[in-house]
Parts: sequence; structure tokens; C-alpha cells
Amino acid sequence: MMNSTPISVYLKLVCVALFWGGTFIAGRIVSTEVPHMIAAAGRFLVACVFLLLLAWKVEGGLPKLTRQQVHATFGLGATGIFLYNLCFLAALQRMPAGRSALFVSLSPIVTALSMAVLFRERLGLSKWFGIAIAFFGAAIVLTRGDLYQVVHDISATMGSGELFMLAAVGSWTTYTILGKHALQGLSPIAATTYASLWGLLLLSMGAVMQLPQLDTSKLSWQVLTSIVFLGIFGTVIGFVWYYEGVKAIGPARTAVFNNLVPVFGVGLSALMLGEPILISMVIGGLLVITGVMITNRPRQ
Repeated sequence: MMNSTPISVYLKLVCVALFWGGTFIAGRIVSTEVPHMIAAAGRFLVACVFLLLLAWKVEGGLPKLTRQQVHATFGLGATGIFLYNLCFLAALQRMPAGRSALFVSLSPIVTALSMAVLFRERLGLSKWFGIAIAFFGAAIVLTRGDLYQVVHDISATMGSGELFMLAAVGSWTTYTILGKHALQGLSPIAATTYASLWGLLLLSMGAVMQLPQLDTSKLSWQVLTSIVFLGIFGTVIGFVWYYEGVKAIGPARTAVFNNLVPVFGVGLSALMLGEPILISMVIGGLLVITGVMITNRPRQ
């Protein structure tokens, strides 16, 4: 019950949503100044240093992996770290941070559909209703309220930024499914650290190839601060505090706080980047969040 749970747990979960909403602003700043693989490699270089320290302090180091776990953690690194961050930064280079944050809120819906298709997980009527509401809300955000435009000329609403954002959602869905079904015997800290190390390896290989494109004069304090924010707050602290919430109040109640991420993303993008908040973003975003909450509601 809430009255027996320290208020600090709830405050930390709100901060996690704030940090993850802030990654869209930080990502927008970095993506317009630094080649994407270099930016993402910088983020996970910072994150891996702190994750390794965390694993050593909390669990005494990282466990030796079985062959199956090597394959699984590589899959996590390739999808949730490497592909997701490339698509995430590519999208933020091409579209406003606020709209990108609303797209990411679709991840639980896409995950639920994927689990139903791939693993025959049953979706009740209420969950299908929630999925329909969420996709309708996403269509409103995508078309800026002009739903007829999708039928008339989809290219007018679906640009490369939107496509990259949808690819990011797909990458994160794959990461989530792999993490649920393929990581038997690994703690969340160990799994995330190994995935981040694999992702860093893949990103570093690409970053080396992008070095000739790097203009060091663009490495301003804003860009460097954004990379550090993405690594420490957006990855390490967010992860630790989120799993503290899972341990204290359970996964279902903790997941509710994810609905604050697009709210903070839209609000911060307006406050810090001067992006407009369109009425279609508000209405569509509320529908997406409502649909996600209905879909994720545990069965009675």
C-alpha cells in the first residue's frame, strides 16, 4: 500500500520519467551537432563505466555468461542499444523532440501485439480496445489532426523522422521481448551492463568510421552535457531507480509512471527548445496514454 511505501520511491519514479523525457531534448541537441554513432558511443561509454561500478558495488562484479546468455545479451545490445539509439538520434535530427516522445509511448502497445502474434498470448476485449485507442491517438499525432491526409497522401505526414521513430519503437519492442524470454539466470543489472557493453562495441565500430565527419568545434558544453546526461541520468540512474520501484511496489504499478515520459518530453521540448505544443499532440497523446493504461491493466 502507498502509506507503507516510502514517499521517496514515488518521487524517484517521477524523476525517472523526467529523466527519460529529458533524453528527447538531450538527444535533439546532440543529434544536430554530432554524427549519430559517435554520439551514441559517447553516451554508452559514460553509461558502461557507471554500470560496471554499480555491478561491482551491488553484486560483486559480473557473472560469467553461458553460451545462451552470450547470444541473448548480444541480441539485447544489438537491438535495444545499437539499433534503438541510431534510429532515436536519426529521428530527433529530423523531427521535433515532443512528437518523438509521443511516438515512443506506443512501445507497450507494439510489445503487447508482438507477444500475441509470436507467443500466442491472449488479449482480452479490453486490451484490444486499449490498443485501438492508442493507435487512433497515434494517428492524430502523426497527421497533426488531419486523419483524411493519411488516405489522401500519406507522404505528407509520414516523413523520414517518423519512419526512424517507428523503427526505434520496433527495436525497443524486440529488446523487451528478448529480455523477457531469453535472460534466464541474469539479474537486471548484469543483463543491462552486458547489453550496454555489446552495444558500445557495435557503436564504437561505427563511430570510428564516422570520425572524419566529426567537427570538434561543435562539441560545445551543451552537447557534452547532453551526452553525459544521456549516459548517467537517462541510462544508469533511470535504470536503478526504476528497478527500485519494481522491487518496492511491483512491476504493474511501476509501469504506470512510464505514462509520464511523453508528458515530460512534450513539456520540456516546449520549455527548453521552444517547440510548439499542438492541440493534436495533446489530444492524440492523451488517447495514446489512455490506451496504454487500458492495455497494461492487470486482469482482475
